[in-house]
Amino acid sequence: MTRKIVSLLASGALLMPVATGHGALAAPAVQAAPAPAAKVATTPPGTVRKAAFGAAAKNEIAFGAHPLQRMDFYPGASATPGAPLPTIVFVHGGAWVGGDKSDSTGAAKIRHYTEAGYNLVSVNYRLLPEVDLEDQAADLAAAVDDLMANAKTLGVDKRRIVLMGHSAGAHLSALVATDPSLLKAHGRNPADIAGVVLLDGPAYDVPEQITDVGPLIGFGFQVAFGGRTGRQRALSPASHVETPNAARFLLLHVERPDSTRQARIFADDLTRAGVDAQVMAFPGRGMEGHNMLNAMLGRVDSPATVPVDTWLAETFRRAG
Repeated sequence: MTRKIVSLLASGALLMPVATGHGALAAPAVQAAPAPAAKVATTPPGTVRKAAFGAAAKNEIAFGAHPLQRMDFYPGASATPGAPLPTIVFVHGGAWVGGDKSDSTGAAKIRHYTEAGYNLVSVNYRLLPEVDLEDQAADLAAAVDDLMANAKTLGVDKRRIVLMGHSAGAHLSALVATDPSLLKAHGRNPADIAGVVLLDGPAYDVPEQITDVGPLIGFGFQVAFGGRTGRQRALSPASHVETPNAARFLLLHVERPDSTRQARIFADDLTRAGVDAQVMAFPGRGMEGHNMLNAMLGRVDSPATVPVDTWLAETFRRAG
């Protein structure tokens, strides 16, 4: 059954990420300033490993007992070590069955965002079929709560936390940022999140996604989300837009019909609910474009880097 889930989901639109850091999208419309290559340290699983502030440091934090309930914390560069900084929480993709913080985050993101003065946190979560999608969303909510609860120790400005997810990680980020039940378990709510950046994500509206992709890949989504429409809707971020949401959403997509439609559906639903939601389209076709959007974000030759930087700066300004 595991092979069936992987093959059906990955073959379609979404969704197994490649290891990041190579390749290129089409010529960028805008460019950011180049930065030197990052050197990333490694640490064994466990609780917080303290290290010097800066892009070369990495701490691994446990937010649960399972080996995958871990997040890597890269402190942002700061003139005042320990000062609370805006924080980006990155959630990897992998069709809900794969992916890992160790190879899906992208060195460019780590270098670029920490040098900009932001903490970057890359989260792992338990995977299908060991757990259900509801458990994966609960893992992300638990990670966000852990960051907020330990904000002073970590140097996190808990008013300025942005979720950033790619592919399946975009779906989970959107769900935590809209479904109040997930953060309510920790005494928090989606309005505590300053913003969300969604990178070519699927399943913002699961029933519509299943219809769009056709019966073969649609069956793969049914394996992940179940065959009951009620459960599919409960796991659709678009179903929760009338409840408290994160303050702002930025939805990026490449030239894939299903991800384009999903981004527009979700953004329209958010806008009707009075939420600030923007959609940005970028070059890139098929799975290569899907993966390169994530792999290149933060690089000088990515057309997405500067628009995302601008959006992040405004989001953190508003939240501060």
